Amino acid sequence: MEVCIIGVGNILMQDEGVGPKVVELLRKEYTFEPEIEIIDGGTLGLDLLPYIEKYKKIIIVDVVDFGKEAGFIKVLKGDEIPPYLRTKLSVHHVGVQDLLEVARLMNFLPEELVLVGIQPESIDLGLDLTSTLAGKLNELTDEVIKILSKWGIKCVLRFHQK
Repeated sequence: MEVCIIGVGNILMQDEGVGPKVVELLRKEYTFEPEIEIIDGGTLGLDLLPYIEKYKKIIIVDVVDFGKEAGFIKVLKGDEIPPYLRTKLSVHHVGVQDLLEVARLMNFLPEELVLVGIQPESIDLGLDLTSTLAGKLNELTDEVIKILSKWGIKCVLRFHQK
């Protein structure tokens, strides 16, 4: 496998948990050809370094403070990513920025690194996403699917039987 999707975030802090929610949705709703790795990175930070080193193409899904309205989605590639991670939303963001800086210093950055980010509405304690971000889950997932398709990954939606 050369491609990996990592959803990062703290599921105990409302919209902070959007990354893990997206990877859960991708695992449940899609199959991929060729096979890819889908990781719930939670708040692992630097512990994700072996994954950054291992894969040629990586998509990270996370909340990002774009300074826009809640639910705003933006796809960042390569060198566009670090400036957006300098504004810390929560404790785990230090880990993501540090992860990418350490990977850069060690020359571990993948050939392609993409961050699919969404502006949170609330990162207060709570297990559920705000209604704004919950309503954007499919759009966020579609952004990931578009990137995978550009990379030549066939994304097949599973049909659920009732």
